[in-house]
Amino acid sequence: MTHLAILCVRNEAAFLLEWLAYHRAVGFDDFLVFSNDCADGTDTMLDRLAEMGLLTHIRNDGPYDKGGIQFTALKAAAKLKQVKQAKWILPLDVDEFVNIHTGDHTLNALHTALPDATAITLTWRLFGTSEQIRYQDTPVTDTFTKCAPAILHWPWRASMFKTLYRNDGTYKKPGVHRPRDPDKSKLDAARWFDGSGRPLPEPFKTKRIFSNYGQDNYTLAQLNHYPLGALESYVLKADRGRAVHSDDLLGIDYFVERNFNTDTDTTIQSLAPRRSAELDVLKADPILASLHDQAVAWRKSRFTELLKQEPFRALFGRLLMTPPTRPVDPTAARFLIRHANLARQSAND
Repeated sequence: MTHLAILCVRNEAAFLLEWLAYHRAVGFDDFLVFSNDCADGTDTMLDRLAEMGLLTHIRNDGPYDKGGIQFTALKAAAKLKQVKQAKWILPLDVDEFVNIHTGDHTLNALHTALPDATAITLTWRLFGTSEQIRYQDTPVTDTFTKCAPAILHWPWRASMFKTLYRNDGTYKKPGVHRPRDPDKSKLDAARWFDGSGRPLPEPFKTKRIFSNYGQDNYTLAQLNHYPLGALESYVLKADRGRAVHSDDLLGIDYFVERNFNTDTDTTIQSLAPRRSAELDVLKADPILASLHDQAVAWRKSRFTELLKQEPFRALFGRLLMTPPTRPVDPTAARFLIRHANLARQSAND
C-alpha cells in the first residue's frame, strides 16, 4: 500500500531529516517535495535525498499562479505519474507530524480501524513554545510537548485539518487542507471520518477545512502541529513568511492564537525509537550530516542578522513579554463565533 506525502519547504533543512525519519517510521513510503528560494541548503539536501532514492525533489521556482507558492506546487503535483499512482495521499508542512493512537501507531493501523474510509481528517493539535526561547538542534517532537487542550472552543483555526485520502478517483487533485476537483458521480459512495472515527456529513466531502470544535477529535489520530517553535525560530518564520500566503507578515496575533502551553502530550513518543533509528541512518550519510550542520549554523547566524533590524528586534522583544496562551472560556467563544459568522455573512452579501 503506497502512502505519498507531499511537502513544500523553504529554508527548513534543519528540520527536514527529523520530519522525513518520523514519517518513514509512521508508514509513508513515498515523498514528493517542492522547494523554493532556499538560502540554507534545503534544496541541496533534497537533491542528496533524491540521489539516495528517498524522495522526489522538484524546485518550485515560479512563476506562481494567484493561489500562491503552495497552490502552484500542488497543481503541478496533480499532473505527475507519481501522484496518480499513489494509493493514499496527504499534503503536509514540515511542522506537521501524523500522530496515530491506535494499534502500532502506523498508517496501516489507522486503516485497520477505519477500513471503509475514503478520507480521514487529521485535526491539528497546536503545540506552543513550551517556554523555549533559544533555538536548539534537538528533535521537535521531543522538545515541544506543551499543547492545546483536547477540547477547544476557540480559535476555530485550531480545529483545521489536513486530509489523508484514498486516491481512487473520487478526487482528482490534492489540496492544502482537503482534496480538490471531486468526481460528482463518486461522491455519494465516498465516506469521510474524523480523527475520532466518527462518520462525517456531506459538507466535508466538498467544503469543510476545519473539524467541529468543542469536542475531542483525536481518539484515533491527530496532526501534531508545531507552528511556532522556540521564540528565535518564530522570528525566522516571520522573516520567511507563511507557506500559503507568503506575503502575509507574521506578528504577535498569529503567535498568540497558536501558543498553547496548557496541556502536555507526549503520545508521539510511541514512535520515537523507530524515528531515531531512521534518523541515525540518514545522518550516517556524511553529506546529509554536513548539510544538516550547515543548516543549523545558518539558522543561528540568520537570527543574529535579523536582530540588527528594528522590526525583528521589536518582534522578539514582544515575544519575550507575551505570556503562554490560555484556552478561551466556552461562553466567550460562543460570542466570538457568532460575531465571526456575522462578519463572514456581511462580507459575502
